[in-house]
Amino acid sequence: MNIMNLINALPGAVAQGLIWGIMAIGVYITFRILDIADLTVDGTLCTGGAVCIMLMQSGQNVWVAMAGALAAGMLAGMATGLLHTFMGIPAILAGILTQLGLYSVNLKIMGKANQAINVDKFDLMVSLRYIKGVPFYKNTILIVASVIVVLILILYWFFGTELGCSLRATGCNDRMARAQGINTDLNRVLGLMISNGLVAVSGALLGQYQGFADVNMGRGAIVIGLAAVIIGEAVFGRVFRNFGFRLLAVAFGSIIYYFVLQIVIWLGVDTDLLKLLSAAVVAVFLAIPTWKSRYFSRTAGKGGV
Repeated sequence: MNIMNLINALPGAVAQGLIWGIMAIGVYITFRILDIADLTVDGTLCTGGAVCIMLMQSGQNVWVAMAGALAAGMLAGMATGLLHTFMGIPAILAGILTQLGLYSVNLKIMGKANQAINVDKFDLMVSLRYIKGVPFYKNTILIVASVIVVLILILYWFFGTELGCSLRATGCNDRMARAQGINTDLNRVLGLMISNGLVAVSGALLGQYQGFADVNMGRGAIVIGLAAVIIGEAVFGRVFRNFGFRLLAVAFGSIIYYFVLQIVIWLGVDTDLLKLLSAAVVAVFLAIPTWKSRYFSRTAGKGGV
């Protein structure tokens, strides 16, 4: 095992971690703020990549393509929100139904299961080739990091507004929010739209970075998003208490996740087991708060005796 191979792979891990970090921030909005486990993201990630690449292939510039991906993701989130609120379907099932429908939608958008885009023929915002040996203003890591900072600032401002606070109140205590005259159904739909819009932007960047969009590229995305959220909270939770810094911690959690993956690959672990390892990591980090509470309750009990 050559340590230089691991060192050379780390910039790529940072770039991917940052791109998936945008998706993880979207997952954070539904999972932590709205208290919804939204499985739509497995389909929305591909939708963002598919729309972005197809728009660029049709002659649109990268900014129009990114905006189209954002709009498509928000529409997918709205579909899940309406299934949940208007039709009364449980949130987790509504996400599954939308995700299932998006598989066919993504195939129709691309026309086939896979669509490639060449960095030499199109002016991409990010690319695997833009990691080393490029001007700093074209470096993928710098560009995606800048996008994350801008998104966090916008989200920090939004969730400080009256509408944003009502959205947070909806996830915190639905009944109390309704008692205060808040339209909780509207807030759930809005939250799901924002979340899936961010996931689609992440998918658009990921499609450009890897040079293609694939109908299965979002499979297991929810696991990666949850891993980033849980790792970010576990590592930086006591340091980053401000809402904006919590979002930043989620992005850092995504980078740590990809660092771990690179180390696992470097150690020679069978790559077929990566999804199993990801699930195990998420399960362990989700269990840590429960283990901590049990440990402290026992120690407190002994101290009282």
